[in-house]
Amino acid sequence: MKVIDMHCDTIYRLLCRKDRGENVELRENTGHIDLLRMRRSNYLLQNFAMFVELDCDGDPWERVCRLLDFYGQELEANRDLIAPVLKFSDIAANEAAGKMSSLLTVEEGAVCKGELEKLQTLYGRGVRMITITWNFPNELGYPNMDRKNQDFLHTPNLKDGLTEKGKEFVSEMERLGIIPDVSHLSDAGFYDVLQVTKKPFVASHSDARAVCPNVRNLTDDMIRKLAERGGCMGLNYCADFLEEVPAGQKNPGTIEAVVRHAKHIANVGGVGVLGLGSDFDGIDTHEELRGAQSMEKLWDGLKAGGFTESQLDGIFWKNVLRVYGDTLR
Repeated sequence: MKVIDMHCDTIYRLLCRKDRGENVELRENTGHIDLLRMRRSNYLLQNFAMFVELDCDGDPWERVCRLLDFYGQELEANRDLIAPVLKFSDIAANEAAGKMSSLLTVEEGAVCKGELEKLQTLYGRGVRMITITWNFPNELGYPNMDRKNQDFLHTPNLKDGLTEKGKEFVSEMERLGIIPDVSHLSDAGFYDVLQVTKKPFVASHSDARAVCPNVRNLTDDMIRKLAERGGCMGLNYCADFLEEVPAGQKNPGTIEAVVRHAKHIANVGGVGVLGLGSDFDGIDTHEELRGAQSMEKLWDGLKAGGFTESQLDGIFWKNVLRVYGDTLR
């Protein structure tokens, strides 16, 4: 078993804790992910998101640069265990050297303030995937989970997609070798990305809306279109994206719910569209998938649900690796 995980918020969580005066490090910590547990679970690659929350993190460009500095310091301090991915061949080279790989992402396109020069700077600093929006409109487009709507969890945005600037950015991302990530993006935005791009793109941490009606999940048509493009979607372990429970009732999260989503997505788009996108350190703790140490339990649960070992290899690492081979320069 190898693991590629397309999304976690670990760097953001560690920096927040450091700013509160805690002594934290990527190598070993009490969050969902650290390098020692990743190594024990045979991680091949982890995407680390530089997440910026627009309503509380101050200037978004300054914040993402601070996150990038912290990320760089942690990778340097742990270069015996992990190395960055700047081009596709780095993944195999890192593995051959006995190291895990780290792919740098940004979660919030507003960090660029609509300036292509900033996008190019991010590429130069190693960013290879960008989640176009989080839960706020920005210069590039609109999210699905718009809290101005009374039923924002269940009412997708079918009208507002990418802005003209957003279309320009997505085209430039594809040219540079930065993978567009449509998780959080509006339904209309998904189809705009589909139209603007030629290469595969991803929904790094999204589940199936037909199984759980939260707007953060993809519709069956989106799943089919993503699969037809050769893209991939990462199963998100957030309990509220996996299944809904009555208001006021605790939603602990179950592996059974993850299996339901995986089987539905495979039936709709084929098993080749499935990957992992834990959202670790960005979600409440899933009671059965408590962190990087839980990947064998997920493997066993999916196997018990009917997936073959070959299919599981695809879900756990090969499908995402194929997408990276098709997109990273």
